[in-house]
Amino acid sequence: MGYANTFLAVAEDGRATPGEVPSERAGGPTVAAIQCAMLVAAPGRWTQEHVQFASSPGVRGRDDLSDEDLEQLRREYFARSRACLRAYPLPKRLGWGLHHDAEGRITLHAVDSEEYTRLSSDPALTQLRAIRSSRPRW
Repeated sequence: MGYANTFLAVAEDGRATPGEVPSERAGGPTVAAIQCAMLVAAPGRWTQEHVQFASSPGVRGRDDLSDEDLEQLRREYFARSRACLRAYPLPKRLGWGLHHDAEGRITLHAVDSEEYTRLSSDPALTQLRAIRSSRPRW
């Protein structure tokens, strides 16, 4: 699971022109807000699996878990197949590209940045797009 040497561009129907910082809801941070905070705070540290697991409802905000409990939750979480980050809000709706390096570690790039433009045209990277929010009209 996860990508290596890949750039995940925003969805074709994504409307965000600058990368939008996800807002939080009254009930706490959203999945997108947690993922954005992780990737901004530590660029190139996290893999897709880290980001997905840390932002999952059973884990986020749970500082009370022991290492053993956390590992059990991780096994249970990944026992089922999971959608990749192409289906998540950051690249799908909020205008963020995700660069996965050779080890799968992720950096976040706003769609209107020079780095996004450079990475999205780099022939050395596998180029993918986030999943569209709507069906194309033929």
